[in-house]
Amino acid sequence: MSITRTQTKESIIATASEPVNPLAERLRSRLDQQTATVAIVGLGYVGLPLAETFVWGGFNVIGYDIDAGKVERLRKGHSYIGHIPDNRIVELNAGGRFDATDDPSRFVEADVIVICVPTPLGEAREPDLSFIEATGHTLMPHLREGHLVVLESSTYPGTTEEVLQPILEESGLIAGKDFFLAYSPEREDPGNHDFATRNIPKVVGGLDRDSLDLATRLYKPVVEGVVSVSSLRVAEACKILENTYRAVNIALVNELKLVFDRMGIDVWEVINAAKTKPFGYQAFYPGPGLGGHCIPIDPFYLTWVARRHGLNTRFIELAGEINTAMPRHIVDRVADALNDDGKAVRGSRVCVLGVAYKKDVDDPRESPAFPIIEALQARGAVVTYHDPHVPVLPPMREHPGLKMSSTALTTEMLESQDCVLIVTDHSQVDYQRVLDHACLVVDTRNVTAGCSSVGARVVKA
Repeated sequence: MSITRTQTKESIIATASEPVNPLAERLRSRLDQQTATVAIVGLGYVGLPLAETFVWGGFNVIGYDIDAGKVERLRKGHSYIGHIPDNRIVELNAGGRFDATDDPSRFVEADVIVICVPTPLGEAREPDLSFIEATGHTLMPHLREGHLVVLESSTYPGTTEEVLQPILEESGLIAGKDFFLAYSPEREDPGNHDFATRNIPKVVGGLDRDSLDLATRLYKPVVEGVVSVSSLRVAEACKILENTYRAVNIALVNELKLVFDRMGIDVWEVINAAKTKPFGYQAFYPGPGLGGHCIPIDPFYLTWVARRHGLNTRFIELAGEINTAMPRHIVDRVADALNDDGKAVRGSRVCVLGVAYKKDVDDPRESPAFPIIEALQARGAVVTYHDPHVPVLPPMREHPGLKMSSTALTTEMLESQDCVLIVTDHSQVDYQRVLDHACLVVDTRNVTAGCSSVGARVVKA
């Protein structure tokens, strides 16, 4: 967008006429000189890479997490996230700029506090902001004049102002005057070797002019590009749009998969042909259902807040219905495939390959593997799983009955199965070996397309 000389002159006059907040000026100086201390709240899949990015960018970082076990592992130089090796944690500690803690009183030492906590859905698919609220109440007694607080958790437009700001202001400090408030959506993509925190542009929205300016100065030295927007709500809506766009397009190809399968057409071949078009088309791929902490959740945040404004998001809700139904479709395909072999689901041995929500990561959150396993067990199947990245299923409040460990992918195990169901296409798995020794393979990811089937009958689902 071009700016005329007249506009530039007017903006300078407007800026000069506004009173200068000495607290903002002080923090502005510390950010520019990179002498500010940044506290990261929540050292998970978003917070830990972000802490590393700020250390790399020259800031001192306090990493806070309520899980004392995580803090202890980090202090000893051990990682608990698959795509972050131990040597990077050792380097993080060795530089003297990172300190992990579970002591909230240390927030007072920081100049900036960045909140990276989960925002799951409740049982009725309503937003569960309990982690944001709890963080706000934990931070509030330690909030001081001049703090910049940035929320990064995915949420609906209005959360920062309507939920977090009132909690923080219980301290007696006023946002925009005594402390500063901003929102910048996280854009992590675990397992993506082309993009990491530092080379993904950051969208930033602020409560007021100072908050926006300070947040922009915070991220500018550590990421490749900062995109400043006009408000907190625009920044919050940006993340919702990004993930709703993906969810809707995945739903489209999932539905097309069902249609084309009925017509005897390979949807994967259709997609590969369509993506040769150099404009007007972006390839999305079908699968067994949505997983991860963002794409299955964020669209429901939008539908929930839309209802508060008296609107129904029929298109988005339909996409959610299609994606949510995919695990049930996969189980039906397994049942049909077993039936074609003269076997019932009850009593059949089924090995699920991959329980992480996406390829080559150790994150099982919202994975479609879990409703698939539960549905197969409900039909009487004897289910095991193999995942090189998830040796033991973590405790999950949505699936409390699933307590399983990964089974070794031996020749004997493969030969003993009535069906091998590929849910997550990890690179470490030798799929040709699977086809050589299994009798039936149901492939939801098209990962066997490049293999030569020797012993197994392959069914695409």
